[in-house]
Amino acid sequence: MRRFDGRTAIVTGAASGIGAATARRLASEGASVVVADINLPGAETVAHGIGDDGGIAIAVRMDLNDDASISAMVATTVDHFGGLRVLHNNAADMRPWHLDEDMAVEFMDPAVWDSIFHANTRGTMLATKHALPALLASGDAAIVNTSSGASLTGDLYRPAYGASKAAINNFTMYVATQYGKRGVRCNVVSPGIVVTPAASEACDDDRYAMLMRHVLSPNIGRPEDLAGVVAMLASDDGRYINGQIISVDGGIRAHFAHVADVEATFWQDMKARHA
Repeated sequence: MRRFDGRTAIVTGAASGIGAATARRLASEGASVVVADINLPGAETVAHGIGDDGGIAIAVRMDLNDDASISAMVATTVDHFGGLRVLHNNAADMRPWHLDEDMAVEFMDPAVWDSIFHANTRGTMLATKHALPALLASGDAAIVNTSSGASLTGDLYRPAYGASKAAINNFTMYVATQYGKRGVRCNVVSPGIVVTPAASEACDDDRYAMLMRHVLSPNIGRPEDLAGVVAMLASDDGRYINGQIISVDGGIRAHFAHVADVEATFWQDMKARHA
């Protein structure tokens, strides 16, 4: 299936993880892809891999904290490919040391809060702002923003990250409201637990087993699971979906917290009753 023949897509944060998987997926379906990331060597590796597989891709350095680099990313895309139909705002500030400082509110450093919001929320807004003229000119375009399950619930850590992603959820609805009638759809994919290389390094056997107890799926999510949903939302298959938050989380938010603790005895009881 080649749903993106003749279309150009920008994927930010595409040097690894969900962004890289999405860039490869869109290219495999015919898109010309701009692989954008602050990590230019990583982006180049992804772009070269797409080319080796017969796809079309270029790598561009983009920094969420640098307005000029965001504007240049869009300008390079339009100059190189002649237009833009898909924007996947996937990049976020995921520096481990920065996330470690995103702690309980009682101990929050306002500078850390401001820095995370500046990159995640302002950066997403600027990428959208600079891309909109080209997206509108196409007459039929899609924006897909990557949020997080942390935007829809509470946790013991990373309140700034979660709140910044909640802001992206609401920003998405504003963009959908303002530009949907003009041919630009805007939706959110909200990942749950996804096994990226970075996540795998931080997840030992005990933590993995704990996570599996809460996921209503036989497997933990992979970047390719998100890429498939992004591709659907960005394609004509998603043409009547606008302003929505699509959770791709294996059902982790679909049940009461106690389910993981009582599931084993529940099934033992069910089997005993029907023996």
